Amino acid sequence: MRRILLGILLLAAGCSKKSDPAPTPTVYYPTAATWETVTLASLGWKESGLTDLRTWMQGNGSRAVLVLVNGKIAIEEYAGKELTTANSFSANSFWYWASAGKTLTSALVGIAEGEGKINLQAKTSDYLGTGWTSLTPDQEAKITVLHQLTMTTGLEDYATANPSGDTDCTTPACLIYKADAGTRWAYHNAAYTLLDGVITTATGKTINSYASDKLLKPIGMAGSYFKSGYNNVFYSSARSMARFGLLLLSDGKWDGTTVIPAAYVSKMKTTSQSFNQSYGYLTWLNGKASFMVPQSQVVVPGALCPGAPADMFTALGKNGQILNVVPSLGLVVLRMGDSSENGLVSFTVGNELWAKLNPIIGR
Repeated sequence: MRRILLGILLLAAGCSKKSDPAPTPTVYYPTAATWETVTLASLGWKESGLTDLRTWMQGNGSRAVLVLVNGKIAIEEYAGKELTTANSFSANSFWYWASAGKTLTSALVGIAEGEGKINLQAKTSDYLGTGWTSLTPDQEAKITVLHQLTMTTGLEDYATANPSGDTDCTTPACLIYKADAGTRWAYHNAAYTLLDGVITTATGKTINSYASDKLLKPIGMAGSYFKSGYNNVFYSSARSMARFGLLLLSDGKWDGTTVIPAAYVSKMKTTSQSFNQSYGYLTWLNGKASFMVPQSQVVVPGALCPGAPADMFTALGKNGQILNVVPSLGLVVLRMGDSSENGLVSFTVGNELWAKLNPIIGR
């Protein structure tokens, strides 16, 4: 009997050991002067796949592709066939984020909320003043900061219905009624851009000043918003974009210090409304049953990027500005450059990028 009991105990111990979860990898945070790398061989990745990735980059106007694994640089490639040697793209070159900057702005709203300076449920007019749209007072009062974050303001998003013919226009005459706030998802630059004013009123600082103090400096980013027509467009190097991705991968913490509240980061990467399953707080989500695209009310079945991991969330902008974060694999993946793809965000370029990365990673 003693032998039987001993055998059972040993078997249980062995099973317990086998079922122990793998240790969580340590995340590395680069300093201002040093950024450690990791070899593909040490990851079990296939370096031969880099040839196809480089060819793809040269053929589609890519300027940068960078992949972090738990914070360390695994892949860092720069290209640009139209550029001369004198001004070729490099780790120090700045490029525009386009609408990928929306996710950065969302993070700033989350920081301000964490400081008690912005209430997501508050009326937008509490920050911008009444009459910021051409809506009736009752219609305008229904729009909240949360509606701006989730693209559900109800404002008209089609250029043909806009008096200016420009859906980026932020003047009251251009902001016209389409539906009650919260009853419709529609990708609308103007409503998003006015979060600049919300942040400025709430914090007493310009968006660049607030971003610098609360996000950029704490994680070692360099970059700035620049006015382009009605839009605010963020510019930075690929490495600075990667730092922001690493911050999101770490649930808003940088080397143990909270920059963005973790609860807010969770909402950024969670479906935010019932219309577009693949949209959080100014952030796109992969792995959902369906998605919607800008300037359309069609619900498309399937995941946003079928070739990428299902838990990926991403910042997307026109011409293939992409910042992917994959918590399950500890990955930050970005691409900067030009693209012939039409549209306010680039879905095709993202799928093509993962088609080149998967053979390297071994997925």
